Amino acid sequence: MTEKKYQTFREFYPFYLSQHQDPVCRALHYIGSLLVIALVIYIIVSGKALYLIALPVLGYGFAWVGHFFFEKNRPATFIYPWYSFLGDWVMLAEFLTRKKLINR
Repeated sequence: MTEKKYQTFREFYPFYLSQHQDPVCRALHYIGSLLVIALVIYIIVSGKALYLIALPVLGYGFAWVGHFFFEKNRPATFIYPWYSFLGDWVMLAEFLTRKKLINR
């Protein structure tokens, strides 16, 4: 089966959400993203740029555990890296604001 080719993020985002239906998977995404934000702030304040290498481990590590062990699917990052990265942040923003930011 061939993967659908999404032309826009707006078109991709409903697919992205369909891959994140398990609440534990979503929670792990939120935790990873919030830890990334906290670490970026720490790096800026402390000047310890070496910690930049931990950013993908935090961001993707939590998310991939959610996909492989709870959602039981393959992360969309492997096919749509940019849209998936953007989807993580939009999904977090929608969770924090309790508002749909992307019409779907």
